[in-house]
This record gives sequence, C-alpha cells and structure tokens, in this order.
Amino acid sequence: MWSVVSTDGIPAGDRFDWYSDIVASKVMPVMLSCERPAEFQGEAAVLDLGEIRASRFSLSPLHSRRTAPMIRRGDPQEYQLALLHKGTTSMSQYRNECTIGAGDLMFWDTSRPSDNQIAASCGPVQATILMLPRRILPLRTQRLDQVLARRIPGERGMAAILASFMTSLEDHGAECTPAELRRLSTVAVDLAAACLAQQLDVEDQLPIEVRTQALVQRIHAFIEHNLGDPELNPPAIAAHHHISVRALHQLFHGQEESVHTRIRRRRLEQCRADLADPALRGRPVGAIAARWGFSGPVVFSRSFREAYGVSPTEFRALSVNDFRTQRSAW
Repeated sequence: MWSVVSTDGIPAGDRFDWYSDIVASKVMPVMLSCERPAEFQGEAAVLDLGEIRASRFSLSPLHSRRTAPMIRRGDPQEYQLALLHKGTTSMSQYRNECTIGAGDLMFWDTSRPSDNQIAASCGPVQATILMLPRRILPLRTQRLDQVLARRIPGERGMAAILASFMTSLEDHGAECTPAELRRLSTVAVDLAAACLAQQLDVEDQLPIEVRTQALVQRIHAFIEHNLGDPELNPPAIAAHHHISVRALHQLFHGQEESVHTRIRRRRLEQCRADLADPALRGRPVGAIAARWGFSGPVVFSRSFREAYGVSPTEFRALSVNDFRTQRSAW
C-alpha cells in the first residue's frame, strides 16, 4: 500500500511551507524555495518493499538544495534513482550536472551536497524514485560517483528495462502482497545495478546472480516486444541473447513459468484485451489471433478456451453485452 501525503486540503497559502516541513521531518533536511508558493501543489507517496523503498512525486516547480551541514543533521544514507515521467529538472552533484526530461533517469547520493532545480518555465514534474541503501548496490562508491547527476537515457538497453519495471511498480505495486514486494525489491536492486554498470561499462564486475537477474529481465522485455512474431520461440530467444536453448531453460527453471508458458500466457492476455475492446469489435477473431503471433485459429481457439473456459467468440459476445449494460446505466 502506498503511503500518501498531499497538499490537497491544505489552505493555498500554507501548502508550500507545510510540504517543506514534511520533507524536512520525514525525508531529510533540505532547503526548498519556490517562486510562486501560493500556487504550489505537491503529492508524494512511498511504497515499502522491504530492503528498499519506492516513491512517486508530483510537484510544482521549486528549487531544492542540500548542503554539508544539512547532511550532518540528517542523512538516510541512500542512493536515489529517479525516472522522470513529466516535465524537466536539472541537478548538480559531485562535479557533475545534467538536465533530464520525460523518459530519462537520474542518479544521486543523499550523502553528498546537491542542487536540484525544477524551473518555473517547465511546469510541474512527475517522477518515480527508487530509494536504495548505499550498502545494497554491488558497485564500488568510486565507480558510482562517476554517474551521479548524469542523464541516463531511458529508451534503450538496461535503462529501458529498468524504466519499464519502475513504471509497472508504480502502477501495480499496491496490488502485491508483502512477500511479492520483497521479491520485487531484489529485482529492483539487480536492475538498478545492471543499469548503472552498463553506464559505467563494468557489467562484468557485477555478481553472477545480478547478471542472471538482469538477463532474465532482458528476455522478458524481448518477449513483450516480439509477441506478434509467430517465430518467437525458445531457439529464437536463445539465439538473440547468445545463449544455448538449454541455458535459456535453466534460467527459467527457478521462475514461476517456463519460457513457452510465458509466451503463451502473454499472447492470450493481449488477445483477451483486444476481444474486450469495443473499438476492435469489427476486427475478425482470426486477425486478432494472428496479430499476437498465433499460428492459426484452431490453435488459438483451443488455447483460449483452456485458459478462460469460453471460446474467443463467446468471450467477445459477453464483453460486448457487458459494455452495452454499462452504457445503459450511464
């Protein structure tokens, strides 16, 4: 469950001061300033994953400064890794500085002075942040110093996989059990380490278990991006990732499902979503099956019935009736 604090319900003239006090007392000492405090709006939420925490922020433009005396007064001793969803922000720390936009990631250290600016001309920002205890990342501090306050493009490589994970965590983390959140904590740390190691070109220095987890996540992402390819199968996946088919199956041995089962489940879930979409009612069932990589209508119909207890046509009819019922209720 996300723990949320928001300026909603606070008198407009008190919102900025109230938010500043919350950050200073609940997060860490920091100096905040705002050009238009009477217009300030902010919301922050935290999700406890066990060893680490995730947070999400929505903030009006402000300036945040953390000095050495503030660090001495209070320090969570964390690395923080942010994915920006909206807006633009700039940061300087440890001789580095950068400006990032939506889709980019940025990494910083709460134990070092920093300066962060959300310019008024750029509007509000929205971000997801992983809060990682300094001891938990399997990379030396001297190495990590090199990537502080550097823009990490989020559209390729391990950064793209990490960004996708962080977005899914924000969207679905509240649905997870405590045990599932603890497992997600391990995944988050491994993906963050792999992303940072890739930026530093030191992936070979990561522990084998971290590299293994990162490889599994790369394979998951590859499957998602290629579900519509009827040639997507274990040999093709293994070849793309330069491993043997046997090694691929060994990677998935400790997972909840095999490679083949994952491909089949995700294809069926995508087909189910399309069949339930009123905008796609005119698209033939066979075309939907082909869109998501099924080799033919017979195979698709049998697989769908096994998974959901009805045929694709029956499921579509039920979904259409549900939609009409909802519309009539409006």
